[in-house]
Amino acid sequence: MIKLNSNICAICKGRKLLCGRPVCPILEKIRIAREVTPLVNREDIFGSSPPSVFVGEYGYPKVRIGPLVPPIEGDTSYLDNPLKWENARIEDVIKFRSILVLGQTRVHIDLRRSDRIIEELQELAMSIKPIDTEMLLKRKPILKVIPSEFAPPLGPSGEVKNFEIAENPKVPKKVERVVGDEIKAKDAVITLYESGFDEYYIIRLLSVGLLGLKPRIVPTRWSITAVQDTLGNYLRKSILNFEPIETYEVYTSEFLGNRYVILLMPRRYSFELLEVWLKGSLFGSEDPVVLHDCEDYRGIKGYAEETTGAYYAARLSVLEHLRRRKRQASAIVFREVTPAYYTPVGVWQIRVGVKKALEGIPEKFYTLEDALNRLRVKLKHPLERYLARSWILKQLNQRSITSFLGVRS
Repeated sequence: MIKLNSNICAICKGRKLLCGRPVCPILEKIRIAREVTPLVNREDIFGSSPPSVFVGEYGYPKVRIGPLVPPIEGDTSYLDNPLKWENARIEDVIKFRSILVLGQTRVHIDLRRSDRIIEELQELAMSIKPIDTEMLLKRKPILKVIPSEFAPPLGPSGEVKNFEIAENPKVPKKVERVVGDEIKAKDAVITLYESGFDEYYIIRLLSVGLLGLKPRIVPTRWSITAVQDTLGNYLRKSILNFEPIETYEVYTSEFLGNRYVILLMPRRYSFELLEVWLKGSLFGSEDPVVLHDCEDYRGIKGYAEETTGAYYAARLSVLEHLRRRKRQASAIVFREVTPAYYTPVGVWQIRVGVKKALEGIPEKFYTLEDALNRLRVKLKHPLERYLARSWILKQLNQRSITSFLGVRS
């Protein structure tokens, strides 16, 4: 989904960039489509799946599911490994996804009945290395890129007629044991994470119904949030006995048109995401509003209604940082989405953007006032608008904040 003004587009024709974006999203997608069309415009696809599987949510409990297969062989893992896209551009991500053909079929989420395609998909999902895959579609795939705020974009797709794995998948013994054990999905997720498997591999296993006492197919979007929420809650509990950090710390990064400013405070753990789609951005408005979700040391109540999947992705990166340091802190992540983010690419970019910020050297301050003064310089949206919505800052010394704002208490 790209929000554009047709009148401006007619005048601009992609040359003057009147929409304020660094590239024309329409022309960029046309350019990439021209590059990949000769490769994917066919019914028979043979190539090395990264490996990758997608499960849709529309029509639940009957969902579309299938492998993602590129028409190329060799090491294709880079096509579906978001946590390694730290240096990628949006156009790189679109190209990665445009060359992956989704061969889809509809199945019921209940796995009580045997299904050969599901069994093949489960073997594919367990592999930790690209695996040669043969796929025959009923007709040539539809060439379009579907953006998503949760998962990486989807490229061309078509109804699958036949699908076979052409070689034995490489499956770690640890994974075989966890999949074979009768343990809860939550425990399986944590076990695999602590064994060194990244969450996108675990997401894949959960999506194809390989984890849990009552395994069932889970839409990819739901699996992403479920895994990141499970790991976040696990890490939150693990840091509560650590000592707080000693100073106020401010971190900054910019990634794919998103600006991240993170404030860590020397207090008991709490977390908040404050998100703004700036004027001219994809979902921005003339008067941008601050979206907000938060939690204290007990965790979030219910679901992050305003920031949705971004919340769990940002929180997981913050909690990993704190556990690595063996410290706890009260954390606020400010996410400012600029016009440069011209199409959604998934919450993985939030996960990576926050992680990149926290890997940098922080600016340290001994008072909240000094830290807020620094935030005022770093943020594009007025700090007062953030303060008006921030639950964490409202819980701190009100007199200190009103003094900072120049308001009489």
